[in-house]
Amino acid sequence: MKISVLRIGHRLVRDDRVTTHSALVARAFGADRIYMTGIDQSVSDTVAGVGKRWGGPDFEVEVISDWKALARSWKKEGGKIAHLTMYGINIDDAVEPMRKEDKILVIIGAEKVPREAYDLADYNIAVGNQPHSEIAALAIFLDRMFAGRQFKKEFAGGRLKIVPAEKGKQVKENK
Repeated sequence: MKISVLRIGHRLVRDDRVTTHSALVARAFGADRIYMTGIDQSVSDTVAGVGKRWGGPDFEVEVISDWKALARSWKKEGGKIAHLTMYGINIDDAVEPMRKEDKILVIIGAEKVPREAYDLADYNIAVGNQPHSEIAALAIFLDRMFAGRQFKKEFAGGRLKIVPAEKGKQVKENK
């Protein structure tokens, strides 16, 4: 299964860390790429730097200007769209059917998500029905979709590698 993320919107200055963290969660939790609107090159540079230091799969940050065109194209190519919103159906009722899909685009918002996102989505999914972070919703969604398998993947090719330890921090430098 291939999962990509689309983050709609970016509120300048206010969302810098949230936007970067959305990309880092997408990367670490098993998505292939993240499409973003309204950002500059700094988020791409930060994520690329993380990949160089810590290794990992080929993960791309792609800046786009027209999220609706991307979503329509995704559907035209046979992919499905899952929109994470507190107004959707409970994630537990949607995970099993979605696991059968080959290609999913996950929409998360930065600001009020336009009505078109709800209409374009094949699945409007709620990770709880209370206001919460899009980063938390994305992490929970990806974890449910991959059933924890994403945490067993090796992130090869980086300069550094964490050595799991019960206490303290252990980091190994790769030669």
